[in-house]
This record gives sequence, structure tokens and C-alpha cells, in this order.
Amino acid sequence: MKTLFFDCNDQLAPVWQRVLRPDDPAIDVNRTPFESKELPRLLKGYEIAIDDHSYMPTEFVDQCEGLKHIVFLGTGPASYMSLADMAARHIKVHIIKGYGDTAVAEHTIALMFAASREVARMDREVRAGAWTPHEGVQLLGKTLGVIGLGGIGSEVMRIARGMGMDVIAWNRTPKPGAPMVSLDELLERSDVISMNLTLGDETRGFLGAAHFARMKPGVIFVNTARGALVDEGALIEALRSGRIRHAGLDVFHAEPLKPDHPLAHMQNVTITSHAAFRTLEASMTLMRRAIDIVKNVHAGKA
Repeated sequence: MKTLFFDCNDQLAPVWQRVLRPDDPAIDVNRTPFESKELPRLLKGYEIAIDDHSYMPTEFVDQCEGLKHIVFLGTGPASYMSLADMAARHIKVHIIKGYGDTAVAEHTIALMFAASREVARMDREVRAGAWTPHEGVQLLGKTLGVIGLGGIGSEVMRIARGMGMDVIAWNRTPKPGAPMVSLDELLERSDVISMNLTLGDETRGFLGAAHFARMKPGVIFVNTARGALVDEGALIEALRSGRIRHAGLDVFHAEPLKPDHPLAHMQNVTITSHAAFRTLEASMTLMRRAIDIVKNVHAGKA
């Protein structure tokens, strides 16, 4: 079975080389940028595709004859392809969990600090010649609400407790020993809210206008999970009204975020480029697990 890592970039290429082993199956690597419509040409003759966060529209996947497996480098393929369409076409989508829980949690905390202290805004202003010290928010003793207590959410909770924050959480399933509250209570009590749910059909658009209206005025909102978990229009309105004091966002409905997007022009938004999981440690684990999935497919174990 032939395999292509079809969207390897310059950042991941050296990591990929570091984790390869002599007994690994042959995997071709494409480092040339392409458009989605070129997928049929790229994947011609390949049964396994490794996808690092590239969109795979069904109309083009339909033209990829022979494709049977997609190894998605992460846990959110629903943002980049229709999982129902893939299943209907007997294409198995493999995900990789837990490789970067600590990396994403640390990035969440970094965005929390940046949002609470206006770090990015002051950086922009000082570089432009303005010297305006902005008042920030002290996090010690504040209440953090974590939505989603998987591996990442649990790490966010652990770190925040170590910082002296009072942490409450909501999860779709019970988590014994965790400080669980109802979603409404979390929205009403939290000074800071961290979105850490997995995106799926049941969580798409999870937070809407009614949820933002229940939040404490002046709340800080951080999302390092998936942009589609949130109604984007409602988020923008909550930022404009001041209901949300500041948002730290690593993920968006459409990526890359376009320069003319409203979020890109809001002073009370700190933006990063879907980089929460990008550490050397996490990337090495991710690449190695992707190769192991390919090995298991070859062996008939996946």
C-alpha cells in the first residue's frame, strides 16, 4: 500500500526525518503547496494519505480513486472534511489523541495571560510609537471555567490550580473527582472561560448568542480547540459589546484567517495561528504515532 504525507511543511519536515526508523514502511512526502482541487492529482495511486490540517472537500476526495485511509495529524478532522462522507465512501479516518495535551494547555494559559494583560495590544502600540500602559486583570483567585475535561482541559485545570485560580468545569460526561457544575453555572460564575471540547456534529456551534449573554460581563474567553465550536457572529458581537473583555483565539472557522476578517481588526482579540500544539516534543510524538498507524494499516491491524 502506498502512502503520501501530502502537506508536509518546512517546519514539520525536519521533525519527520528525526522520527523515521529503518523498519518503517516507505512513505512519500510532498512539500509543495497546492490547492484542494489538486488532491486527485496528488493522491493518484495512493491508498493512505497523511493530512496535516489541509481541507479535503468531498468533491475532490471522490476523484481520489483507491484512497482507503486518511491519517489526520490531530483530533479535529471534522473541521477539514466530512466524516460522514468519508465513512459512506469506506475511507477510514484515523486520529491521534493525547500527543500534545500539555503543549495545547500551556498555549491556552499563555493566551489567558496575554488576554488578561493586553500583551499583544501593547506590543503593537509600542512598536508603532505609542506608549500607553493598559490596566490588566490579575488572575490569582479568579474563577476559571473549563468547558471540556479531556486530556487538554484536564491539563488546563491542573496548571490553573497551580496558579492559584479557582477552577470549575463542565463536561459532556461525568468526571469523578472534578469540580463539575452545570454549563449555565459555569458561564455565570467564570471570570475566564477556556474552550476545550472536541468538535463533532453534536458540538458544532456549541456556544451561541444565548450562551454569551449568560457570561459574566468582562469575561476573558480563550479557544484553542476548534473555531466551529463557537457561533462566530455571536462571538464578534459579544466582543464589540464588551460582554467579553478580551478573547485569546488560536482557531477559526476558516484558516488561515484572512487579513480583512473582523476578528483581525479588533483590539480586544489576541490571535495565534493554530499553533497551540506546535512544540518539538508534541510534533515528534505526533509524527511517530502517524507512522505507527501506517505500519498497523500495512499489518492489517488498523
